[in-house]
Amino acid sequence: MAISRKRHNVLNLQTEVNNLAILEMAREVNRLKNEAFHFNYRIAKCLLRALQLKDLYTYEHSARVAHYSNKTGEELGLSKKELIKLELAALFHDVGKIGIPDSILQKPARLEESEFHLMKSHPEKTYQILLEFCEECGASSDFKEIALAALHHHERYDGRGYPSGLQGEQIPLYARIILIADTFDAMTSTRPYRKGLPYELAFAELKEFSGDQFDSKLVQVFISAMGKDKSQGSPEFHLTIHPGPFKKEAA
Repeated sequence: MAISRKRHNVLNLQTEVNNLAILEMAREVNRLKNEAFHFNYRIAKCLLRALQLKDLYTYEHSARVAHYSNKTGEELGLSKKELIKLELAALFHDVGKIGIPDSILQKPARLEESEFHLMKSHPEKTYQILLEFCEECGASSDFKEIALAALHHHERYDGRGYPSGLQGEQIPLYARIILIADTFDAMTSTRPYRKGLPYELAFAELKEFSGDQFDSKLVQVFISAMGKDKSQGSPEFHLTIHPGPFKKEAA
């Protein structure tokens, strides 16, 4: 009986040791995954540098869109990892404009139809750039999700957007959020050919096109998030906001 009890205790001890080893291994795998996740995004900052050199306005616009998107994601209760992916998708949503001629990108007037047609190709260019980044740098599957959000950030909720004509919740959540943030920043930013709208008028525009261009529920979440954002309305904000996870390293 004593020998049997000892064997039983030894087996239990071995089982506990094995369970601890498995738990420790799982923790190590998760740690490595997290390190790879952040490492990929540190490398990806190079893409933002290229955009900054190409067109400073687009770079700053992307930073503001990332900020607005992040605040909306927080209001939705997204996880930390989801917020990182959302913010990165917003940061990279216009990277494809690197492939748009300066004569179009920096034109101080409304675009001609042919010019607008070329401008509309930037989401697909962005997607191609990000996919190539995934393949060349070994980026995680999370980055492919980011690439898809960037590809579809001009899809309309009613299905009349581009490039794929997706409708409703067929459009990735991140893309639906980015569209609202992108449009809001475009309306409130002053350009050479027009003055930016006050926030309240921009909110009214978003509400007017809810259900057609925008996800109506997300518009309400966005407006609520902006109401809590202490940086809104500050002239310095539009010049000093830095890209999400890269805030400490921002240019």
